[in-house]
Amino acid sequence: MILEQLFHLRENRTSVRRELIGGLTTFLAMSYILAVNPELLGSTGMSKTAVFTATILAAIVGCLLMGLVANFPVALAPGMGLNAFFTYTVVQEWHIPWQTALAGVFVAGILFILLTLSKLRDKLINLIPSALKYAVSAGIGLFIAFSGLQTSGIIVANKSNAVALGNLHSPTVLLAIFGIIVGIMLVTANVTGGIFWGMFITAAVGMIFGIIPLPNGIISGVPSVQPIFGQAVTHLGNINSFQMIIVILTFFIIGLFDTSGTLVGVATEAGMVDKESGEVKGVGKALFSGALATTLGAVFGTSPTTAYVESTSGVAVGARTGLSSVFVALLFAIAAFFSPILTVITSAVTASALIIVGILMLSNVQYIDWTKFEIAVPAFFTMIMMLLTYSISEGLAVGFIFYPITMTVKGRWREVNALMWTMMVVFILYFAFVA
Repeated sequence: MILEQLFHLRENRTSVRRELIGGLTTFLAMSYILAVNPELLGSTGMSKTAVFTATILAAIVGCLLMGLVANFPVALAPGMGLNAFFTYTVVQEWHIPWQTALAGVFVAGILFILLTLSKLRDKLINLIPSALKYAVSAGIGLFIAFSGLQTSGIIVANKSNAVALGNLHSPTVLLAIFGIIVGIMLVTANVTGGIFWGMFITAAVGMIFGIIPLPNGIISGVPSVQPIFGQAVTHLGNINSFQMIIVILTFFIIGLFDTSGTLVGVATEAGMVDKESGEVKGVGKALFSGALATTLGAVFGTSPTTAYVESTSGVAVGARTGLSSVFVALLFAIAAFFSPILTVITSAVTASALIIVGILMLSNVQYIDWTKFEIAVPAFFTMIMMLLTYSISEGLAVGFIFYPITMTVKGRWREVNALMWTMMVVFILYFAFVA
């Protein structure tokens, strides 16, 4: 049997049926990205329908690579957090054209590929302190949640207090609040695909009450990706500034430990960690798949592709091999024909997804040792500065600057490796000459 030869189903104590159920569960849990990614990247001036297709292509390629090359029960798609950094910081705050931003994603993907092919892979991942990895993840969670509150109108700008509550009598704001409550209830109740169904219900209610216009149809041909396809390659020549180096480093660093952390987490859940050595079976091929998916995703026209922690939901119902990832790829391919529905996915609808994902990412603060002040300071500044500067990279930069300082004052300077000292200098230069 071909499937047995490719995925070693018996060896992993699974079956085609279990892998199908696992793949379907994972797809439902992460399918919100089909609505959220076009909404976010569309605000940069990119075609929303083209981004929809690029998102699907990146997910299909990523899942197929993870399934066929790495035989890992992990699904990939453009990542939350990285798409927010792409949109709000790189394009909107730094005024870098989206075409050049895509070129930065492409270069970060190439660096990721080279790293996965070298012996430096595991060393580099371990050189970044765990506390800062968790702080970056949690900080991105706060950032995403805040952007959801802001774009939906629940939180607005205020001259005296910086931010304040929006107009709670606005139908759009009330719809967003309704969606958040419904989404939280569904996820709390452990409903499979709770985030997706929360958005579905919110959109339906919005159409019933006339807050959201009805779509022109449900099924159509696959939208053309031509407006954004290949822009990453044709604009490589625009990467000629220190600011773009910071962009590439941020994409690379966050993508690296986001993907590696998710892979380890899912592998642990699936029992793929060697009990004696503690190593994850096949992690090298899995990281390579993620790196190649990011690079190809940039060519298609989307922000970095990463492993989805929602894959644990598929593992929880039985997925143990890459066959589940192949099924996810097939489901994304089917979803390509439902682009007209995108018109009903407004900021009010996606707010719940952004906030719930933000809450889930914030759970990583539990792994930070807050009792050690030299660790707490850089972790705190990483998270709070991402939120207050409305910039993921600047929050990351402040945390990376503080870490060597507090560790040195505490007498633990020998624990600060060369990479962290280098990053401190790079980010100080960034604040001095670019920010």
